[in-house]
Amino acid sequence: MNYDALRECELFLLDMDGTLYLGDEVFPGAIDFIRTLEATGREYIYLTNNSSRAGIDYVNRLRGLGFPCEMRNVFTSGMATGMYLTDNYPGVGVYPVGTPAFERELESYGVRLSDGGDVGCVCVGFDTTLTYAKLDRAVHFLRRGAAFVAANPDWVCPMPADEVLPDCGSICALLTAASGAKPFYIGKPNRSMVDIISKMTGVPNRRICCVGDRLYTDIAVAVNAGAQSVLVMSGETTPDILAESETKPGWVMADVAELGRCLS
Repeated sequence: MNYDALRECELFLLDMDGTLYLGDEVFPGAIDFIRTLEATGREYIYLTNNSSRAGIDYVNRLRGLGFPCEMRNVFTSGMATGMYLTDNYPGVGVYPVGTPAFERELESYGVRLSDGGDVGCVCVGFDTTLTYAKLDRAVHFLRRGAAFVAANPDWVCPMPADEVLPDCGSICALLTAASGAKPFYIGKPNRSMVDIISKMTGVPNRRICCVGDRLYTDIAVAVNAGAQSVLVMSGETTPDILAESETKPGWVMADVAELGRCLS
């Protein structure tokens, strides 16, 4: 197999859950993979659709797991959502369905959160603090014409022992069933996250490689953005899912340890 285009990549956008770790279980060779990127002069950004934590929370979490990480190495769907709301709904009252960290992330970009009569947008994230009261309130606003924005389309968040948590996409499916409104998703596979990073770093999309375990987010965002892609089989995707998918990665590897060996 030809790895020339992969080895020419200057920046690697790395999914986390299912790619570098599951829960608190770091995959063998994952930290060494990051060290390989550093040793070979390549840049990396931990890119996640998980909006339940703020960017600084990921810095602390990754460091706690043993990964090298600075704030410049993290970009989340919550951060991208904050940017989107600031640009497209300036001054609009936004009703959040998300964790306190998600709410703080939105506010850090100047988003005005509200639960009153001025709500013009409902914004949903991966809400591990979800309550029926939040769902009830969100449906109320959506049925009255509020815009519907969501951080990411993931149905589930993978966990150890073959368990999953209902993710943002599942929450949005419930809200759509109850209100008839459909969300505009910000995170992967929307190419905007790659485009924003390309603009921030100056690295063209074709020299960016997206690495992840999900075809419909991690690989699809690369396809949509004209970037390179590596699917790792350490998380959600099975051989059967890969065979049946119309979305195909540039390369398929067992895990990031194999990718590291290819780049070293």
